[in-house]
Amino acid sequence: TLLAAPTVRQAIADEAEKHGIQPDEAKQRARRFALEIASDYSYGAVRALELFLSWLWTRLYDGIETHNLDVLTRIAPGQGIVYVPAHRSHIDYLLLSYLLHDNGFTPPHIAAGANLNLPLVGRLLRHSGAFFLRRSFKGEPLYAAVFHEYLHLILTRGFPLEYFIEGGRSRSGRTLNPKAGMLAMTVRSFIREHTRPLVFVPVYIGYEKVMEGRTYVRELAGKPKQKESLWVLLKSARQIKRVFGKVHVNFGEPLSLADFLERHRPAVAQADDDWPRQATHSAASELAKRLNEAAVINPVNLIALTLLS
Repeated sequence: TLLAAPTVRQAIADEAEKHGIQPDEAKQRARRFALEIASDYSYGAVRALELFLSWLWTRLYDGIETHNLDVLTRIAPGQGIVYVPAHRSHIDYLLLSYLLHDNGFTPPHIAAGANLNLPLVGRLLRHSGAFFLRRSFKGEPLYAAVFHEYLHLILTRGFPLEYFIEGGRSRSGRTLNPKAGMLAMTVRSFIREHTRPLVFVPVYIGYEKVMEGRTYVRELAGKPKQKESLWVLLKSARQIKRVFGKVHVNFGEPLSLADFLERHRPAVAQADDDWPRQATHSAASELAKRLNEAAVINPVNLIALTLLS
């Protein structure tokens, strides 16, 4: 389906002309990109992961408290949903998908960095709804065209989607300045074509203690970021003991994309062709604000604040 899309066909033709290769060779490159990106959703994998995570949470945490889940009950029927969680730990996307599935909602397709496409782990994540993207599309217009079309396909078919507007995990616990790359693609896709309303749901995930805490302290002290690998994952298994306190997951105030764009659309369409980009940056700031408003203050937060003061 992706390779048959007009935008991808044009990108294939441009790639063949640019590099002086046969169209079939350029098409095979596009196919490899599509397979590199796409999730391969399997309910069996989701069910197996659910059983494993049910065991894991009891070993790691003293409890998981969910707040304002009725927000989803109210908006889910007939609307597309993009979950925009805070990003503090690799646990975030596992926890959110688990809670949604456990409460009868469809687990989202999750935008994951290509660095997580590890042996065995990448395959399991892909079967659980993850799709992978490179950190940069620079110099690869064919890859960019395939990825944009894949994202558009997910949205127009009504699959729930999840990505982190902070880009990466916050090492300090503070919300990072939003990076609007995925958000911009979503806005462009919605303007191009949509079959149902689209709503962004900010989700604050707050831990009393994060699994990567020691690593974050080292990085804040100036040491380089540790690359993800299967070995690092296996070493982290030693931390499976209940010393991480409680987790709070709070669903914040939803943001309707159609209503937001309507407020930012110029009165005359030709007046400003750049308005979608400006609207995207405004939406990114608004979502970051709503993430902060959804923060849950726990006892560890308060003690840390007192000590730091």
